[in-house]
Amino acid sequence: MSEATSATSRGPVNPTKWIALLGRRDTPTDGVEDYCAFLGEALRLRGIELEQARVPWMELGWIGALRQLRRQCRDWNGRRVLLQYTALAWSRRGFPIPALIVLAMLRRGGARAAIVFHEPYRQGERWPRWIDRIRGACQDWVIGRLYKGAAKCIFADPLETIGWLPKVHSKAAFIPIGANIPQVPLRPEPCGEKNGAAKTVAVFCLTEPPNRERELADISHAVRSAAMNGTRVRVLFTGRGTAEARDDIERAFRGVPAEVSVLGLLSACDVSETLARSDAMLCVRGRINPRRGSVIAGIACGLPIIGYAGAAESTPLAEAGVELVRYGDRVALGAALTRVLADANLRQRLREKSVYALQKYFSWDMIAKAFVASLETGTSGD
Repeated sequence: MSEATSATSRGPVNPTKWIALLGRRDTPTDGVEDYCAFLGEALRLRGIELEQARVPWMELGWIGALRQLRRQCRDWNGRRVLLQYTALAWSRRGFPIPALIVLAMLRRGGARAAIVFHEPYRQGERWPRWIDRIRGACQDWVIGRLYKGAAKCIFADPLETIGWLPKVHSKAAFIPIGANIPQVPLRPEPCGEKNGAAKTVAVFCLTEPPNRERELADISHAVRSAAMNGTRVRVLFTGRGTAEARDDIERAFRGVPAEVSVLGLLSACDVSETLARSDAMLCVRGRINPRRGSVIAGIACGLPIIGYAGAAESTPLAEAGVELVRYGDRVALGAALTRVLADANLRQRLREKSVYALQKYFSWDMIAKAFVASLETGTSGD
């Protein structure tokens, strides 16, 4: 029986109400929840209500949570349900097999299930422990099964960069993510161009140890290079992981001639204002890629972004105001930051490119438009 036939036989369909189904809430901030909230606001302008629902397995246990989901599914017959996938949203230890059970229940209840892959690959280190290898293999298997079982699949990476997709992938769609912060009016040169005026470099979020030490070493080296070139530099650390890293930041910047402020977690509005008043952003949490929310936030605020190459090429990020250097090359990173901070015309060109990329790819209006176009064009599978 086709999906459309099944939905018709079980009850009326309300195409103007979609469900975003989330797993465990992340703390202290939940990027997936914020993503759904901003997407919902944009969809509402297109006549579609996006209601958020959770499978509260952390609070009720899996048996209780699935019982609750089974009751909810009765009301979701014929509705579009967007299951939000990350490995840890559906498993405490990164074995997300329950996500397959949830998908099966949605389909059995008549929901028109789609998967939004916030993580289309296994998570973990390059050379993991044996248990991490097993965990990664499990995640790969789950991702593949979710793809096969869903009517539609949404990816934040261009499809040609996802190596495991089948050659014919008609039910897959590439839709970029947007910034999980409010958009503010973009300023051409927010810090002014007076001689000797300090230039502000924003760092949005840090990872947890042991990678934090490497990140801070990269950042402090780049800032030292710019400062030694005669530029007065102010560095603002904000977002997840920065408050916890206060002592590490102080050690990393000891002897660096720069003003450093650790702002920690701010409200979304304050983050927007902080980034919009900055002159550039440093992104060294691995190679810049289209799923990196901090990079998209920088683009939304019109910032020049300096970071590592290797995953942004052949993606919409390449059209934004990014200055990319070889991964791990601190000398090149420092040279790029020095060049951007010293050249007002270059900063303005990079800002204009970020504004262009925002309007073309990363605005929530464009993202909502892409969701409607993708999810309402049929449900043919591979």
